[in-house]
Amino acid sequence: MRIAIVTDAWTPQVNGVVRTLQSVRRELEKMGHEAHVFSPDQFYSVPCPTYSEIKLALVTAEQLGTALMRVAPDAIHIATEGPLGFAARRWCRRNGFSFTTAYHTKFPDYVAKRTRLPADWIWPLMRRFHAPSSAVLTATDSIRRELRVHGITHVAPWGRGVDLDSFSPDAPPHPAYSSLTGPIMLYVGRIAIEKNIEAFLACSHPGSKVIVGDGPARTTLERRYPDVLFLGALSGPALAGAYAGADVFVFPSRTDTFGLVMIEALASGTPVAAYPVAGPLDVVNSEVACLDPDLDIAIARALTRDRAICANYGACFTWERSAHEFLSALVPITRQFDKAA
Repeated sequence: MRIAIVTDAWTPQVNGVVRTLQSVRRELEKMGHEAHVFSPDQFYSVPCPTYSEIKLALVTAEQLGTALMRVAPDAIHIATEGPLGFAARRWCRRNGFSFTTAYHTKFPDYVAKRTRLPADWIWPLMRRFHAPSSAVLTATDSIRRELRVHGITHVAPWGRGVDLDSFSPDAPPHPAYSSLTGPIMLYVGRIAIEKNIEAFLACSHPGSKVIVGDGPARTTLERRYPDVLFLGALSGPALAGAYAGADVFVFPSRTDTFGLVMIEALASGTPVAAYPVAGPLDVVNSEVACLDPDLDIAIARALTRDRAICANYGACFTWERSAHEFLSALVPITRQFDKAA
């Protein structure tokens, strides 16, 4: 099967959406499918205001449609609600092609955090975007319930996985940890306002705080919290060591739909402390994490969890299963591409 994946989030961005699409693409190709990604780097793009790491493609539906026609996919998946996503949606509707969409980010909350606009103002746009899709792929039960409440009812499960060849308790700790006072409390992810990182940095639990990642809020937070170790974006053995060498992984976000970094930490044997919100409530349990409205309490209790149990729990999430769920939701295209407008 030839599958077209249209996404506004792609390399060099480093985030859960990109890692999910990359990992599922690899699994699809292992199964013998062709996965063609259409991303901002293939078109003229401009930096997103206030978030220059994100590129916004300036593309018409016709331009994207021409690119899609060259591939002539058997199924189309629109991964994001950005300029490319809207162009693909417009072209598919105009030409009568079925497509699926995904809800990776709590977009109304994300926009509210960055613009101070009420989240309720964004939901009509979400309903409009996803309404013509054959299915909206979502990671957790909580998010599916939330979408149904807001009138998006045609939802389908699409879980996440862990690269167990990369993340394990056996990874050597990151070298920077050798000079830190324990316990080591770790955050991994984008350093941006919607991630609520400052709630973690303001915690009073004794020990050392470590931040892995990059983003528009990094400079401000580094200046405000000089005692916190900012390691920047990491990958490969360095990232694996950052996870495995930490004593607790702190996930302060209230807007993520899943939290891929949580299961990467668990696969590395590191317990999770988080708020009791969508994402953590769906992904972890009390054996491997503590969810509490007070992050200091969540951290203290998470530190008592058995690391072996954490590693076994994290190993249950596989990208192979995620790819099969993705495939099962796709809707084959029946119309001939050579007749598209």
